[in-house]
This record gives sequence, structure tokens and C-alpha cells, in this order.
Amino acid sequence: MSDEYLFISDCHLDAGQPEVTNAITEFLQQRATKARYLYILGDLFEVWLGDDDPAPEHSSVIEALRQLASEVEVFFIAGNRDFLLGQAFAQTVNLTLLNEPHILQLGNHRVVLIHGDTLCTDDQDYQQFRSMVRSAKWQSDFLAKSLEERQRIAAQLRADSADAMTQKSFEIMDVNPLAVQDCFKANEASIIIHGHTHRPAVHQYTSDLSRIVLGDWGREPSYLSWTLEKGFDLSDPRV
Repeated sequence: MSDEYLFISDCHLDAGQPEVTNAITEFLQQRATKARYLYILGDLFEVWLGDDDPAPEHSSVIEALRQLASEVEVFFIAGNRDFLLGQAFAQTVNLTLLNEPHILQLGNHRVVLIHGDTLCTDDQDYQQFRSMVRSAKWQSDFLAKSLEERQRIAAQLRADSADAMTQKSFEIMDVNPLAVQDCFKANEASIIIHGHTHRPAVHQYTSDLSRIVLGDWGREPSYLSWTLEKGFDLSDPRV
């Protein structure tokens, strides 16, 4: 059996972008079947309103994910778009939900996996919003609403978010260097793997410390692989 680990994030599956749906479906049916583990580090979906949402526009991806999970171990860390994805969905697809940060030992590397939004501490408005929507009370109250009401609220939140982003600088929406340092230290890690910023790259700080940023998806896949033999390989058309 292959010892390969694959990492993806930020597919942002949406009915308005069928090319992304096609790309991730093909990836799950072909490339991912060659691995032993697949880690999804958040924002698989552009929006997830609760496990009771039938989400017919995502049926092909969900079925491909379910079929993959019968052969490959699949893990999921919530992103800022799909943090309401829960145990009901996980059981249906047969994937494992992980809390962040999650630690992996890959060869000689102690690796910490996160979505990445917690590193963007300069965006204080977003961090306050994140604290609110990640609270158990907010989520309980939100999920108690009808699906139609949740859809209206989500649409307004997305519009507000898009408007706010036009007012923020590139630097504010990227990771904060001190937050990165704190993440290394707090987790005693030598490598951080995350998504969220849509800026795929490998940042080498020292010979022992590096941060690998996963890319968002378009027509072409964006993924990171690791094997003991070959190490890390970031596959993204922009890198």
C-alpha cells in the first residue's frame, strides 16, 4: 500500500463554478486513489449551512469523496466557509473530523495542520467574527433556524465579507509573522501546512522551519503530497 499523504484546501465548491467541481471530482476519482491518506484543510465548500442541507449541486463531489473514503483514509479540518460541517456528514461520507491544530509526524518532521485563518491576526474584524461564529451558542442558534433563513443569513454574510475585503490591504489579509512564530513554538513543529490565504508557496525560514501554503482551486488542481522517499511536493500551476 502507498504511504503517500495528500493535502488540499480551498476548493470553495459552488454551483457557479462547475469547472472547480469537475476538477475536484476528477482528483478524488483518480489522483487521490493512489494515496493512503487525504487531508482536507478546510473550505472544501464555499458555504455549508448544516448537514441537513441536501446540497444537490455538490452531489458528484460528495459521492466521489464517499467512494474514495472506502479505500483511502480521509480527514477534514474545518475552514471559515464550512465550519458547520458536522458528524452526520462525516459519517455519511466516512471521513474523520479533526480539531485544529492537528499534529502529524512525517519522517523526521513534526507537522502542524491548520486551516490558516487563525494566523491572520492583523485582520481584527475577521478574528472577532470568527470567535462569534465558532461559539457553540451561535452555531446552535443558527442551526435551529430553517434552511431558508440560514440561506438568507449566509448570503448577507458573504456579501458583507466581499465588501469588507475590498477595504482591506494585501498585508492585513495575509498571515502575521508573529502568529506564525507562535504556531511553530506552541506546537513544537518544524513545518506548518495551511490554506486560507490563496497564496500557494513554500516559505523556508531556517533549515529546520518551513511553512507550506496550499492553493485555492480553479480548473487545475492544487495539492501537496508527501512520501518518505520523496518528501514534500507542492503541485500548483502558480508555483
